[in-house]
Amino acid sequence: MTEPRNAITNHTTAGQRRTAMASALEVVDSLRPEYETPTPLLLTVEEAARLLGIGRTTAFALVKSGELESIPLGRLRRIPAECITDYINRLRTQSRVNNQAA
Repeated sequence: MTEPRNAITNHTTAGQRRTAMASALEVVDSLRPEYETPTPLLLTVEEAARLLGIGRTTAFALVKSGELESIPLGRLRRIPAECITDYINRLRTQSRVNNQAA
């Protein structure tokens, strides 16, 4: 009884199969960035609220008070992604200062 052959194993050596497999993996790797969703540079207030785990109203209050930096974009208001990180870092610094003072 003969075993079934496919395109990779039919009349190929082990080295040729490894090369074919490596080529196939390179193709798969080259396609991955298309499937990954890039992080947007500018977020809506709702998206920023979701990332921070707070409500929409609280996020708008932070923007209005200036605690969370935002920029106007025509009639829209957007929050640069790095401002989310800056806001979190400020909260962490304040928390550390408050904990040391206590």
